[in-house]
Amino acid sequence: MPNDFLDQCRVRLGEQYVLTDPADTAPFLLDWRKRFQGTALAVLRPGSAGEVADVVALCAAHGVAIVPQGGNTGLCGGATPDTSGGQVVLSLQRLNRIRNVDTINDTITVEAGCILQVIQAEAAAAGRLFPLSLAAEGSCTIGGNLSTNAGGTGVLRYGNARELCLGLEVVTPQGELWDGLRGLRKNNTGYDLRDLYIGAEGTLGIITAAVLKLYPAPAAQLTALAGLATPRDALALLDLARRMAGPLLTGFELMSDFCLALVGKHYPHMRYPFAERQPQTVLLELSDSESESHAREIFERLMEAAFEQGIVRDAVVAESGAQSQALWDLREHIPLAQADEGKNIKHDVSVPISRIADFIEATDAALADAFPGLRMVTFGHLGDGNLHYNVSPPEGTDYDAFLVNQASINRLVHDSVHAHDGSISAEHGLGQLKREEIVRYKSPLEIRLMQAIKQALDPQGIMNPGKVV
Repeated sequence: MPNDFLDQCRVRLGEQYVLTDPADTAPFLLDWRKRFQGTALAVLRPGSAGEVADVVALCAAHGVAIVPQGGNTGLCGGATPDTSGGQVVLSLQRLNRIRNVDTINDTITVEAGCILQVIQAEAAAAGRLFPLSLAAEGSCTIGGNLSTNAGGTGVLRYGNARELCLGLEVVTPQGELWDGLRGLRKNNTGYDLRDLYIGAEGTLGIITAAVLKLYPAPAAQLTALAGLATPRDALALLDLARRMAGPLLTGFELMSDFCLALVGKHYPHMRYPFAERQPQTVLLELSDSESESHAREIFERLMEAAFEQGIVRDAVVAESGAQSQALWDLREHIPLAQADEGKNIKHDVSVPISRIADFIEATDAALADAFPGLRMVTFGHLGDGNLHYNVSPPEGTDYDAFLVNQASINRLVHDSVHAHDGSISAEHGLGQLKREEIVRYKSPLEIRLMQAIKQALDPQGIMNPGKVV
């Protein structure tokens, strides 16, 4: 059966796009964090939605399970095959065309394998903004972004990937091609099939193209850092910024002092921005459709009020695009610096914005009591309630010995998230990393409804098995 199946795939795709040599398949079998390694019958690389449909139909006929994969930048093992050797990885990287840019409708139609940064550049060339932005934007693909409902730094103003998508093209588990590429803001004609596939991590079908929202490019963007004493002060600054800047506020990122200390340690050319150490730092960005002077005027009024109320201790404002990028680089290098420091335990969590300070205080205290000396790397998108609440071991600790405690640390953190009415996955998805863990926090009814949807759309169970549900 395998040889017959692969021969049929070669006929449809071409010999060079059916990879079976271990040297060719290796990059597709290991996840970005190097935590999950699988094997595969083959890596299939179709070049069109029609070819995707054809090979999925072949997989359905032969009972071969499929693991869809985009840029392979996921953090939960959602795009990595198991170790059975019986699954195929279906790479969407060759589906990388920009199909259409419509500046009147403010939409861009792209294929699933388009690199996020390429979409941003294409929008900018048309005088528009595609606001989805995250650290992996130079290598992640829009199909993966939609399949995990990616978030990033612009969610405060523009929403997650789900809010930025108007329509999809999807291959079903039976190999049928659904064309839902409608650039409509209003379409109230029954169940929203689009929303079923967004965030489903390839377990219900394969996204091959999407219609995405564009926005007018801002006339000016102003980036600044504010030094504060506590996360509670950061929430007070957020409340003030929302009232004074309104929709101009497009970024609001929290970084603890230890985060910036790690960046300075591993990237010494990145200068610490304040004259004195600040326990917490917030990165703010204002995007103005009028002018830079207008944005700067609003920011100056905001900072004046924040200083008067004792919320902010120090502030730095970027005076150029290069300085703005330097401030963002501090934020974006935190996960890189933590990786350079050594193995760590990551948590991508969300809680209601009003409870973030309570969550940090309670969880920090519980971890310090249970595992003295842990170093907390807490940063993230405070404006939308998403924290990357990461844990590094005490300095000098053997990292492998530290990771023995991972299950216990995860349980403590996730129980605290749940107690604060939050979610154990904010923007990275479940994949295989959190597939079992989620059962502890979702109600039995939620799990049954998810399983019913999976069974209805993928009765053979061939779409990314072992992930999500």
